[in-house]
Amino acid sequence: MTSIALAFLSAGIGAGLTIIGIGMGIGKLATAALEGIARQPSATGDLRATMLVAAGLVEGAGLFALVICILLTLKA
Repeated sequence: MTSIALAFLSAGIGAGLTIIGIGMGIGKLATAALEGIARQPSATGDLRATMLVAAGLVEGAGLFALVICILLTLKA
């Protein structure tokens, strides 16, 4: 295998793992927020806002990882 083929393979694997991690992270966030809302319905607004901020941070970290995968591919 050439170095370019290995770069594409590693970027694909990295991107796939990143997407799986993002999905699991946001799933855990949603689960925790829904359980909190079920236990304390009066705190719905606060929980929703906190969940959206945390989901944005997870998405941002995932986007950063995907950009790194693309940059590593283009560098090869």
